[in-house]
Amino acid sequence: MKKLSVRKDARCMACLSCVRACSEAFYKEFDQAKSCIQILEKNGEPKVNACIQCGKCMRTCKHDAITQNPKGVYMINKKKCVGCGECVAACPMKVMVLAGETASKCIACGICAKACPMEVLEVIEK
Repeated sequence: MKKLSVRKDARCMACLSCVRACSEAFYKEFDQAKSCIQILEKNGEPKVNACIQCGKCMRTCKHDAITQNPKGVYMINKKKCVGCGECVAACPMKVMVLAGETASKCIACGICAKACPMEVLEVIEK
């Protein structure tokens, strides 16, 4: 299974480089609400929230617009997505995006990991 992971003992400095990279790669603008990775505060420290590829979005989708590829990544078929937002609401990590007419989610592309100056993120295969 391929997924984005937060390196153990790595410290996020909340620079938002990963958030910017994701948003700009897929929406051509920096908009935190359009990024499939989020930086939250937990106990006074920045915490990276990323897709864990749990499949809850797929199980929630009534339109069969989300499937799992052979590497274990859940992908959205934009032609089947009706933009209802049920998968976005179901995401336990709160990193799915409804921007425009369709939903978006992390596809473990690694763009955010490459942008992180602290090397907090990595794409792993289990």
